[in-house]
Amino acid sequence: MRIGVIGAGFTGLSAAYSLLKTGHKVWVFEKDEGPGGLALGYQEKEWKWSLEKHFHHWFTNDKYILSLAKEINHNVLINRPKTSVYIGEKIYQLDSPLSVLKFPMLSILDRLRMGLIVAGIRYNPFWKPLEKYNATIILPKLMGQKSYKMIWEPLFKNKFGEHVEDVSLAWFWARIVKRTPSLAYPEGGFLNFANHLTKIIKQKGGNVHFNTEVLELSSDGKPKLKFKDGNLKSKIETFDVVIVTLPSFLFLKTATNLPGDYRKKFARLKGLGATNLVLRLNKPFLHDKTYWLNICETNRPIMAVVEHTNFMDKKYYDNEHLVYLGNYLPADSKRFSKPGEEKKVKNNSAYGYSLTKYIFG
Repeated sequence: MRIGVIGAGFTGLSAAYSLLKTGHKVWVFEKDEGPGGLALGYQEKEWKWSLEKHFHHWFTNDKYILSLAKEINHNVLINRPKTSVYIGEKIYQLDSPLSVLKFPMLSILDRLRMGLIVAGIRYNPFWKPLEKYNATIILPKLMGQKSYKMIWEPLFKNKFGEHVEDVSLAWFWARIVKRTPSLAYPEGGFLNFANHLTKIIKQKGGNVHFNTEVLELSSDGKPKLKFKDGNLKSKIETFDVVIVTLPSFLFLKTATNLPGDYRKKFARLKGLGATNLVLRLNKPFLHDKTYWLNICETNRPIMAVVEHTNFMDKKYYDNEHLVYLGNYLPADSKRFSKPGEEKKVKNNSAYGYSLTKYIFG
């Protein structure tokens, strides 16, 4: 069959790769200049590896993507970085049963109770019944008010904002089950891995078009794609099947003749946008070697500090220390409507440290 794929993120690329192996003809269309989707990366001329625009890693139980990496002979590095929480103007490691037992901000009974509940949720194989429970209501009852309000409530509020009351316990279950102590990262960065996979797709006869925006998906018996290529020329191609890997709101914008009920169902879905500030420093930001720092306070402008070079060696980035400051915001946030002025500060630790008081108080 003749198959079109919209989006060159890892869903689109892996779909194209699998389809080509089974003999189909595949065209991939991507609006951005390169592959990777939400894991899109960039590389400064001084660096040996690329860096993601938004922080990324794999868990060691992400078996499908790890199997794909193995199949295309792309090396994957596995490390066990440190995860911590920021509470009361102090940083505490909190990423193992032992660190929970040693956590000094809670009584031993509260620590045991929280640890047992998290373990019980993690090893519970039945997620479906959890959908009917609201996480923000049931978790304080299970693990106790103090531990919930100190650690989990700020994380929920920082991540979901006004939607915090809509989060089911099944979501929390999925997050706990998914996490692994060790994390995986493709050698060279996600952009390098995406370029490797794209190269193999082309070798197998696939067509990958970057800087190509799909304007419309329609159908009069067979699906048709109207797209604008890098030369700003509009073209139309007909396919037997089209696979769409876009977010739902872009899918609704692109697909013009969806059934009304189907469109209404997807139009009700709401999403949050991730924002990141990337710091390039000549000194460490988190001196205790923490990779992922959860900010467990609701009055801070960010929800996580992620020091990438406490996970991957700084030697791949010209010995720079690379730090993400991340947050989630609603789509109508004023921060998304500010002028598109971009400022880059290279190797300026003073700039990074001037943010310390702003972040931590």
